[in-house]
Amino acid sequence: MSVLQKTRLVVLISGRGSNLQAILDQAASGELPVEVAAVISNRPGVQGLERARQSGVLALELDHKNFADRPAFEAALIELIDRYQPDLVALAGFMRVLTPGFTDHYRGRLFNIHPSLLPKFRGLHTHERAIAAGETEHGASIHFVTAELDGGPVIVQAKVPVLPGDDPDTLAARVLEQEHRLYPLAIRWFAEGRLRLEGDRVWFDGEALAEPLQLGSCPS
Repeated sequence: MSVLQKTRLVVLISGRGSNLQAILDQAASGELPVEVAAVISNRPGVQGLERARQSGVLALELDHKNFADRPAFEAALIELIDRYQPDLVALAGFMRVLTPGFTDHYRGRLFNIHPSLLPKFRGLHTHERAIAAGETEHGASIHFVTAELDGGPVIVQAKVPVLPGDDPDTLAARVLEQEHRLYPLAIRWFAEGRLRLEGDRVWFDGEALAEPLQLGSCPS
């Protein structure tokens, strides 16, 4: 993919869209060579949709409650996403478990951000679980999405300390600050053609990664 041609990006959300805002801000400033073609929420009226509108980006609702089952919703979602011919689809707080039919359709061009150092603490309530487990480090991960919940190959991570006296809210705030740096970075790498998925391996700058890149020590 030419770096002269902006990568077309569709972002899926379910809530306030703080990671979406980080993406929109960098796209608007030119730091991120992407065109955000659409933002789609499975929940009507969420804050993230207003963030998209305020940035001049198409904001769409597709309420999963209007469909008989998960496959019916996903079929409609795929049809909607594909209208905008995305090169990359980014899950940014999209709170739906996805079936293999969906993840296979977008394999190699579907990202997710997860608030833990995967493979630790897949699923929900990651901050509470990290504190309860006595972890000294926590963080966030960007990964390619596969059919395994939060189990796709990890691209890059950001670590934060778990401090004495932390509660889930204080730890979540520290992680979120790093998420806002992490997600645009991974998207930029993809847009620049530096990042791809081959089989179950992440390739970066022409080499297969033996382990995830770490924010702070990875290439710019």
